[in-house]
Amino acid sequence: MTPRRPSFERGGAVSARHMDVRTGARRARGWFVGEPPSFRGRAFWLWLAFVSVGIILAGRLVDVQIRQGKQLASAAAQMHQISVALSAHRGRIFDANGNILASDVAVYDIYADPSLISSSDRAGVAAQLAPVLNMGPGLISDLLGKATHFVYLSKGVSADVRSRLEALRIDGVGAIERDKRVYEPSPITPNTFAEPLLGYVDGEGNGSYGVEQYYNKALKGVDGSESTLRDMAGNSIVLSQQTHKDARDGSDLHLGLDSRIQYWAEQALAKGVAYAEAESGEVLVMDTKSGVVRAWAQDPAYNANDFAHANVADFRDQSIADLYEPGSTMKVITFAGGLNGQVIAPTTTLDEQPQTIDGYTIHDWDNKAHGLITMQDVLDQSLNNGAIRVMQLLGHDAFYKNLLAFGVGSPTGIDLAGEQNQPLEPQSQWSDIDYATASFGQHVSMTPVEMLAAINAVGNGGVWVQPHVVQAVVDPATGKSTPVVATTRRVMTPESANTLATMMTGVVDHKNAEGFLARIPGFQGQIAGKTGTADEPTNGQYEGSLIVSFGAFMPVSNPQFTMLVVLRYPHETKVPRFGAFLAAPVWKDIAQVIVDQWRILP
Repeated sequence: MTPRRPSFERGGAVSARHMDVRTGARRARGWFVGEPPSFRGRAFWLWLAFVSVGIILAGRLVDVQIRQGKQLASAAAQMHQISVALSAHRGRIFDANGNILASDVAVYDIYADPSLISSSDRAGVAAQLAPVLNMGPGLISDLLGKATHFVYLSKGVSADVRSRLEALRIDGVGAIERDKRVYEPSPITPNTFAEPLLGYVDGEGNGSYGVEQYYNKALKGVDGSESTLRDMAGNSIVLSQQTHKDARDGSDLHLGLDSRIQYWAEQALAKGVAYAEAESGEVLVMDTKSGVVRAWAQDPAYNANDFAHANVADFRDQSIADLYEPGSTMKVITFAGGLNGQVIAPTTTLDEQPQTIDGYTIHDWDNKAHGLITMQDVLDQSLNNGAIRVMQLLGHDAFYKNLLAFGVGSPTGIDLAGEQNQPLEPQSQWSDIDYATASFGQHVSMTPVEMLAAINAVGNGGVWVQPHVVQAVVDPATGKSTPVVATTRRVMTPESANTLATMMTGVVDHKNAEGFLARIPGFQGQIAGKTGTADEPTNGQYEGSLIVSFGAFMPVSNPQFTMLVVLRYPHETKVPRFGAFLAAPVWKDIAQVIVDQWRILP
C-alpha cells in the first residue's frame, strides 16, 4: 500500500526545523523549551560592548595624555628621576700683573633623599643633623617629610661640616660641591681689596655692583645638569637613558688695575678722609692714553666676603653713582672751550671784578676784586669771575656745545654696574645766571668719573677716551682673549690741549697758585692740575655743604696717568675746607707711589 504524504494545508505546515532529518518525522517539543539562540544577534551586542569600552579607554587616554600629561609626567619624574645641577665655575678676576683679585673656593650643599629615610627614623635623623648643620631639628624633619627624592637641607657649608656629616653615615644624606666667591683683604681692615670696583657675588651666585655685576653673564658661565631614573626601591636603573649636560665655565677678566697702586691708594684715601673728617671720599686713577683704570678706591668701604653684614650704603660706588656740582675743576672744561674757540690765550687780560647777573652778585672765593690780570692768573687762583668772562667771550651756544663735547651730563659708559648721570637741561631753559655759574662748576651735576674723563682729555692731546676697567675677557676653554676697546672722540685741537696743559702746570708751580700742595720734587712743570671746592645745594639752598677735589695728570711731556681725588663734606678742622688743602695732598701721596712703582722720569 502506498504511504500517505503529509498534508501541507494552510496553517498546518510543519517546519523542517522540527522534523527528524533522517526520517522526516516531526519531533515533539515541550512548551518549556525556548527557541534556539540567534548567533547573529549575539555578535552585534558583543561588538557594541567592545566599541563602548574602546571609546571609554580612548577618552581616558586623551584625558591622561593631553589634559593631565604634564602634571602626571612631573609627578612621575619626582618619584623616579633625580636631577642634580652641575655648577659652572665662575670666572676669575686678575689685575694687570696677573694677580688674582677674585676667585672661588669649594663649599658644599647638603641634600637628602626623603624616600630613603622612613617616617619612624625621621626624628632621629633630624636630631643627628641639627647640631652639625646648625639648624632646628623641626625644620629638618619637615624637609625630610617631603614627597620627593631630592631636597636641599643646607647650602654653602664648609669642608669641615661635610666631613662631620660623612662620619654620621646616614643613608639618604649627601653633599654636592660648589664654588663660593672670595676676595683678597684690603690694607684697611676689615674691608676687602678694591671692593667698590669689584662688587661681590650674592648667595644665588649673581654678581652685585662693580665688574661682578656688569660682566655677570660672562663670569657666571652656564650650569650643566645630570639626571638618572630610579626604581621603586630607589635603585638606579643602569640601562635607563641618563641625561648629562656639561657645565660651561665662566670667562676670566683681566683688569688694568695695578694692585701696588691700589694698595697705597686705599691707605692714602682713608688717611685723607680721617684728616678732613669727611663723610666719604674717592680716588680714581686712569691711564691717560688708553683710559684703563689703574686704581679705584672709596672710603668708607666694606668686606665683600661678608657682604650680608655690611652697611648697605657702602655698596654704592660714589665715583659713578653719586652726582655732585664739581666746582672749580669745571674751569678746565671752560678754559678748554675758550682756547679751542681761540677767544683767549694765557696772556689775555681782563679787569677781574665782582659782577651782578640776573640780580645775583658773583664773588670770588676770597671776596676780593683782583683788577687787571691774565687768564693764567684766573686759572692759578681759581677765580670765578674770570671763568665767567671766558664763557662770555666764547658765547652761550659754543659754551653749551663744549660742555656736551666733554661729556658733561652724559654717562661715560664705564664697564661698572650702576653708572648714573644727569643730562644738561635744554639750552632753551638756561638763563644768563645759569651760564655764569656753570662756567665755574655750579648749576651742573656730574659724577667723579665724568670729571676724570674730561680732565684726562686735556692730557691725551685733546682726545676724550672712555674710562674702562677690563682690558680683556678670556675664555678658559679655548684661551681666546677678547680685548675691550674704549671709544674715543676729539674734543679740542692738539695745540689747544697742549696750551691748557701748560697753563695747568702753573696751578701747581706758580707762586700763590692753588695746587701748590701737589708739588713733587723734581717734577716742576710736569704736573698739570686743578683744584675744586663746590658748595653743594641742600634743598635748593647753598648752605656750606662742601665737596672738595683735585684732579691732575703727569708728566705733561708724556702723560702716564690722570688722577682725581674727591672728599665729600669735610668738617672745618685744622685747615680750611678747600680742595687745595685737603684733596691735593692725598693726590700727591698716591702720585709719588706711582712715580716710584712705574719709574716715571721728569
